[in-house]
Amino acid sequence: MPTDLLFKLMRFWPPYLGAGIKVRNIDNKFLSLDTEMNLTWYNKNFVGTHFGGSLYAMTDPFYMLILIKQLGSSYIVWDKASKIEYLKPGKGKVKAHFEFTQEEIDEIILKSKEKKKHIFNKEVFIFDEVGDIVAKVEKTLYVKKNSAV
Repeated sequence: MPTDLLFKLMRFWPPYLGAGIKVRNIDNKFLSLDTEMNLTWYNKNFVGTHFGGSLYAMTDPFYMLILIKQLGSSYIVWDKASKIEYLKPGKGKVKAHFEFTQEEIDEIILKSKEKKKHIFNKEVFIFDEVGDIVAKVEKTLYVKKNSAV
């Protein structure tokens, strides 16, 4: 399935549909993309701000998917762990930007060849409409050369 079609269809995946998460601005080289979510009655928590689970959901599994697309079937890629730190109540529209540079991709390939597996952390920030950081998410990613290929 073409990558752009996959991400257009992801908006209909129940967790994203229910939270109102949208995937936007997919780079033509598939090195970056954005997610966004408006505050609505169905993703609001008890105190009227964005529900933390929805904030986390808008960051999962995009770094893993970018790497899968960049590295191809010659590599195994997993989200190994994740940690979210809420820094400010999220109100209105929130956004996150996911990006790997080509240099980062090249380094991941090199390190996974050297060490057989490469485990590393990459952060993504969730911003509100005025550009303040609402949450910081640290993703732990696992990359290994696929010996079956």
